[in-house]
Amino acid sequence: QVQLVESGGGLVQAGGSLRLSCAASGRTFTGYAMGWFRQAPGKERAFVAAISRSGGSTYYANSVKGRFTISRDNAKNTVYLQMNSLEPEDTAVYSCAAEGNPYYSGSLYLESTYTYWGQGTQVTVSS
Repeated sequence: QVQLVESGGGLVQAGGSLRLSCAASGRTFTGYAMGWFRQAPGKERAFVAAISRSGGSTYYANSVKGRFTISRDNAKNTVYLQMNSLEPEDTAVYSCAAEGNPYYSGSLYLESTYTYWGQGTQVTVSS
């Protein structure tokens, strides 16, 4: 069983920055790919970013590429999402997720790849 807890959300003006953190506990093996997704009111949950088990590969939605950076610290069982140049369209609940199978690398863009999800943290960007 894995527990994921997000933190770092809040209210920020357009053009500002936030750093989200996702702390994992309950599983000894830390080498699981991690992803960030977001869901705005009335919208479907959408992929934001993902990072491979070693941290050597990262993936981003086109809408955030060049503005957001995902990273991980396996020693701390934590994944981060640095968000710069925030826009009102970035307003959403942001959730982190961990893949469920350490022996198979599915597409990190897909929700079905992930088994464990956090409760989410609210990010609100004012114009």
